[in-house]
Amino acid sequence: AVVRGIDPVEYLAFYRATWHGGMWDPMAHRFAPVCVPVASQIPHAVGLATGAMLDDAGTCALVYFGDGATSQGDFHEGCNWAGVFNVPVVFFCQNNQWAISMPVQGQTAVPIHRKAQAYGFPGVQVDGNDVLAVHAAVREAADRARSGGGPTLIEAVTYRIGAHSTADDASRYRSAGEVERWRELDPVARFRRRLHESGVANEELFASVDAEAKELVARVRAGVLATGPRPAGELFEWVYVQPPGTLERQRDEAAGDA
Repeated sequence: AVVRGIDPVEYLAFYRATWHGGMWDPMAHRFAPVCVPVASQIPHAVGLATGAMLDDAGTCALVYFGDGATSQGDFHEGCNWAGVFNVPVVFFCQNNQWAISMPVQGQTAVPIHRKAQAYGFPGVQVDGNDVLAVHAAVREAADRARSGGGPTLIEAVTYRIGAHSTADDASRYRSAGEVERWRELDPVARFRRRLHESGVANEELFASVDAEAKELVARVRAGVLATGPRPAGELFEWVYVQPPGTLERQRDEAAGDA
């Protein structure tokens, strides 16, 4: 979202439940709205890619999802359609080992990228904590899709260091030792070391980037906290032409509370 020009404050409005994340026109930034139901974005991406193919647009769709999404029917339906019709879409699975408290071993009997074979297109597994490896895999898959080579399933193997959500206590289902082993493979720290050791960047550049990041975070935090709540009446709009009496009474009660 950031690299495509969307204001982080507007984007985070979605997570504050005050608006839809700044994506008024998905085609303006070529970035679709966030989908909350697990795996529901996969058929959306396949539909977009199918349209691009029919329009001979020479472009492709890239859709991100977690390992838990591969247990949903939407994933398999999307892959099957893409494989049958050779749709220009890249399926990117962020396998972070845990779908809330369910380990990936409870989601699949084989590595996720191997599922692509059943649908007739390539599947690739990549180190999800290696920035350059992920970039190379996505570039290759996108180039193939745009040139008529069809879909690709990328499985990026990484790890969810933190809890799944603010309501989750990850210590109940995984060990501290497991988390620490993966913490040592932090992708930002690894890429920083690589840039330093290769002579591409020095401490002065890192200090500048860190300062810029802190300034950005402060601006975004202030902007998000300043976002006011939506009017309660919006809950009752855009569903019914003529709301039923029960909703009208609830709307009037909400207006009274406001």
